[in-house]
Amino acid sequence: MNEELVQKIENHPKYQELIQKRRSFSISLGVFVLVMFYAYILTIAFNKEVLATKIADGLTTVAFPIALAILVISFITTIIYVRRANGEFENLINEVKKDVKDEL
Repeated sequence: MNEELVQKIENHPKYQELIQKRRSFSISLGVFVLVMFYAYILTIAFNKEVLATKIADGLTTVAFPIALAILVISFITTIIYVRRANGEFENLINEVKKDVKDEL
């Protein structure tokens, strides 16, 4: 790829918008998931009695449904990111491609 094309892409306002939106969205989802995971681990480390509480006539503890919920929420956040990447982010990428192609 030639340097002129790279500069046109990097200087394009839609590309700058894409980078900013993608970065902030990725960081937000990443922080959310990390906080969720670490809160669970810290609860295990410092207050295991809470997660050891029996539910459903002693068949299981509170830890199991919470861990299951963490997995489901992590899966859902992945789906949310993929949908946005294939929608809004992909549209911005296509606009940049079209504009830069017209300039060549």
